[in-house]
Amino acid sequence: MPKVATLKSLAREHGTPLFVVDHDVLRRNYAEFKRALPRVQAYYAVKANPAPEIVRTFYRAGASFDVASIGEFRLVYENIRDLPPKERQDYIWDKIIYANPIKDRATLEELDPYKPLVTYDNREEIRKIHRHAPHAGLALRIRVPNTGSMVELSSKFGAAPGEAADLIAAAFDAGLVVEGLCFHVGSQCTNFDNYVQALTTSASVLEEAERRGYKLKLLDIGGGFPAPYDGSRKLFGDLARLLNAEFRRLFPNDLEILAEPGRFMVATAATLVAEVIGKADRDGKRCYYLNDGIYHTYSGILFDHCQYRVKAFKKGPPRLCAVFGPTCDALDTISQSEPLPELNLGDLVYSENIGAYSHASSTWFNGFPPAKMVHINV
Repeated sequence: MPKVATLKSLAREHGTPLFVVDHDVLRRNYAEFKRALPRVQAYYAVKANPAPEIVRTFYRAGASFDVASIGEFRLVYENIRDLPPKERQDYIWDKIIYANPIKDRATLEELDPYKPLVTYDNREEIRKIHRHAPHAGLALRIRVPNTGSMVELSSKFGAAPGEAADLIAAAFDAGLVVEGLCFHVGSQCTNFDNYVQALTTSASVLEEAERRGYKLKLLDIGGGFPAPYDGSRKLFGDLARLLNAEFRRLFPNDLEILAEPGRFMVATAATLVAEVIGKADRDGKRCYYLNDGIYHTYSGILFDHCQYRVKAFKKGPPRLCAVFGPTCDALDTISQSEPLPELNLGDLVYSENIGAYSHASSTWFNGFPPAKMVHINV
């Protein structure tokens, strides 16, 4: 987190609510990922935080990109294209993956000239891709366990492993090229057995495909890498050691491995500064009202099953308080049990590690705008 004096100064300059992104932390997170998983190419999951400045920082660091909509695809293209000539490289479009298994026809037609890498998980999608994006390369998404992950994804996407080889054959029979497999173990995955089972299943599918005459060249292990919300990096380090051992055990050296880290890359890189705009005592509990809430930067509480701690700059004896957002909706509840000192109207509070799936989901509900985003150490 930036120094308290820096956050207060930025709040005075820009007002609140204020979403502060530290690009030094972005670069450190990317470097840590590459150092821990040297065989894996990181495709930043743009949906975690699509700020153009973040895209540029990761591109300069060497990242590729995972996009899930044509809007995200355009955002990456436009921001790479607009870099100064000395910083811009020829962009290789097979280094971007469109990782949404379901795509509308207009999206496929717009993607096709770039010869993109796209995912699929069913026969209808094969027919659609064949008709509207015949120049695309394909990656088959298989269903894997999501047990214990903060957000599960397997109920919506993924072919059953037992039908995977048939779907690979069907794509080739349609005149398309299947480049590899992909899976996702669920967001903020702390159950490492999910990865072990997914990698073992992938190895079996790759072997069966090769027996049928289809040698695939890449494996996308998705996202789910745990962000250190508690300040500890131990979980990711333990996972990386396990993954590296499984790569050596299960896969040939020439198999390209990629991943889609989003939360791990950006969660710890942003801090929210908000202002107390109201206070009341209800049923014996002190209640504070902030100018940011569930429909804005704290949206991850609702959509992402993530609890962000609200902390005060002011010191004093804490008491358990309720904290609400600014809208007239009772759903706009940030916490019912936050230990805070006595606060007054106009006092500032902050929440750390709020960079992923937060500002990206902000709305204008009730006419309240999203927090202003500022970037430091760019």
